[in-house]
Amino acid sequence: MPRSITTLGLDADDTLWHNEEVFQLTQELFTALLADFAAPGDLRARLLEAERRNLGHYGFGVKGFTLSMIETAIEVTEGRVPARVLGELVQAGREMLEHPIELLPGVEEAVARLAAERRLILITKGDLLDQERKLAQSGLGAYFSAVEVVSHKTPAIYHSAFRRHGDGVGRALMAGNSLASDIRPALEAGAWAVHVPHALTWALDEADRPKGAARFRQIAALLELPDLLNEIEAAFPDIS
Repeated sequence: MPRSITTLGLDADDTLWHNEEVFQLTQELFTALLADFAAPGDLRARLLEAERRNLGHYGFGVKGFTLSMIETAIEVTEGRVPARVLGELVQAGREMLEHPIELLPGVEEAVARLAAERRLILITKGDLLDQERKLAQSGLGAYFSAVEVVSHKTPAIYHSAFRRHGDGVGRALMAGNSLASDIRPALEAGAWAVHVPHALTWALDEADRPKGAARFRQIAALLELPDLLNEIEAAFPDIS
């Protein structure tokens, strides 16, 4: 049966496998190491501000997060942070880069079902080497016809990815956990977008739900996406 939605973009972190919980655990270590200099709430707020400030320099991912922790540690201690603490933060970043991948429930079955009928593209932010490592460890790599590791997810990125690897945004759908990067820019580009919420969401990935967007849907788990696609195509047989 011909498919009107031929290409699916899938996010990686916290859509296919756990990710944010590793960052939050490291952040807890960060606040414990600097407990003598500031309260946990203040440390978290200052670290988040450093991450926001540094996105344009370091991009998304573990390496930028580690550098932001070090920068914040220097700032809150007015340059008096012990070398031991800096060493522990560097080690914590290294351990994050070596952390084993744990797929979210039902993801492998969902991806296999989707790949059997449609073209899959992995579209993810972050450090190239780290994302390649995680995809390799996940065992899901063979299901994807293309992998896009990008600095930011913008409407232009979705236009380009779905044009080069599919039949254009009009016949594409993006699914992911981030309203800010997976949903809103994909909708703006003209694709369908399906929000798959995760229990933990990084503050900079949060955004308001789109209102009045005809091509927006939300599901509880990725395993629901194959049936949702069939429902969309039954209701909108002339998607283009």
